[in-house]
Amino acid sequence: MRQFERRQQLLQRIHSQGRQSVDSLAGEFGVSVQTLRGDIRHLADKGLVLRRQGEVLPFPEQENIGYDQRQIVNVAGKRQIAARAASLVQDHQALFLGTGTTVEQLADALSDKQGLHIMTNNLHALIKLCQLKCELVVAGGRVRRRDQDVIGGDAWRFFQRYRADVGIVSVGGMDSHGQLYDYNDDEVMAREALLAHAGYRVLVLDKTKFDLPLRCAAGQLGDYDAVVTDVPLPDKLRSPLAAQGVRFLG
Repeated sequence: MRQFERRQQLLQRIHSQGRQSVDSLAGEFGVSVQTLRGDIRHLADKGLVLRRQGEVLPFPEQENIGYDQRQIVNVAGKRQIAARAASLVQDHQALFLGTGTTVEQLADALSDKQGLHIMTNNLHALIKLCQLKCELVVAGGRVRRRDQDVIGGDAWRFFQRYRADVGIVSVGGMDSHGQLYDYNDDEVMAREALLAHAGYRVLVLDKTKFDLPLRCAAGQLGDYDAVVTDVPLPDKLRSPLAAQGVRFLG
């Protein structure tokens, strides 16, 4: 396993399973303790994890980690989700895209679509979408510099002005009962306006968001027409909602 891949898997393991012993991680990844400590030091220097006397643990979740840091977490899973979500989009549709790294990956997956009209508050996605032959409209207002997006009242007013055939969003986390969460009210506000004006609502959610309750409630799985994941959701969540018409891809 290459160093980059090992560090990516290591970060995913820590964020999904919590506090880990350095010695046990070294054994599981088949490397020396010294090598594993070097990996952890690298991740800690980037602000991705915390080191504590022979252990490593994720940062407290009152605030999401930085965008650049999130981009290296579960990349393969997010690309898988993006490909599945893109299958729900038809040529010549109007499309809302929300914030986040999973939604950003969708910009690449839409490359074979024709005549799309895309409206977004996600500046990372915007850069990629500029390479496509589509009509683009971007939210204006105060930019959240760390994440390079527009949220809060500016995004709320932006999405209030338009209607879209499909709206695709992500959230910060989900608990074991299917309740969705985010890190602050501004993110929730922007998403609510987007969803209120989208004809077909799609949630994209990778496995690192599972069992991750956060500070701000952000709706339920049942609020969406389709839920797209990289690994299947537990049957106790899928079955009742599928019976109500929610479509699950993953």
